[in-house]
Amino acid sequence: MIGFLGGGNMAEALIRGLTLKGVQDLIFYDPSIERIKLLMEKYGAGFGGTNIEVIRRSSIVIIAVKPQIIDALIEEIKSEADESKLFISIAAGIRLDYLSKRLSSKRVIRVMPNTPALMGEGMTVISSSNDVSNEDLMKTREIFETVGKVLIMPEERMDPVTALSGSGPGFLAFIVEAMIKAGVNLGFSEEDASIMAIQTFIGTSRVFESGIKPEKLREMVTSPNGTTYAGLQKLKERDIERVINDTLKCAVQRAEELGRIKTQ
Repeated sequence: MIGFLGGGNMAEALIRGLTLKGVQDLIFYDPSIERIKLLMEKYGAGFGGTNIEVIRRSSIVIIAVKPQIIDALIEEIKSEADESKLFISIAAGIRLDYLSKRLSSKRVIRVMPNTPALMGEGMTVISSSNDVSNEDLMKTREIFETVGKVLIMPEERMDPVTALSGSGPGFLAFIVEAMIKAGVNLGFSEEDASIMAIQTFIGTSRVFESGIKPEKLREMVTSPNGTTYAGLQKLKERDIERVINDTLKCAVQRAEELGRIKTQ
């Protein structure tokens, strides 16, 4: 049985992905009546009634709550935690040593998924201590492969992971927003500008999926002294590469700060 402590968007994405793969032994707890009805009626997931009941009935426990309430959750469940259960945390910034100490278990895995998992196109990075078995690692990988691609990395890479793929959808969305606003400034309606910018973004991602590298696509689109060339010169003039690099560095620094706060 796979149990979910929390029934928010990421839990829903995983429940959907697992259900589509034929996994039926799923149970969850969430205090929201709306979320309870949705997960039960739409996916057939079982409602545990309490976090404690979910843990008692599960061999794999996915901690899917916001990091702000992780302390209260662990205080509630720690009496039921033992080495018979695999704990998988998707709470951002919560480190392995914090989880392992408070759950009194070495079978703890930390995971950073991202929002596109909601559409089955997520990017998930997994990290664990050396005490976690390869079997537990592979079980975790299989769960998250139901919602996208998965990489396994050491925990010291998780703050940069948070910046690049965790926060990445927000940064890309900001760029698309800017393109829509620029389209409106060029005289398009907001609806038409949105259609053009979003479909261009979607289509470009499909080109990348075919195996064409970003550098190659840029070269394909850019004619000497053409319109793309002119626009790229402005991006270079404004040193957009440095801006993006600084953006990711700021996100890494904040992830590090949050991690230190939680482990102090």
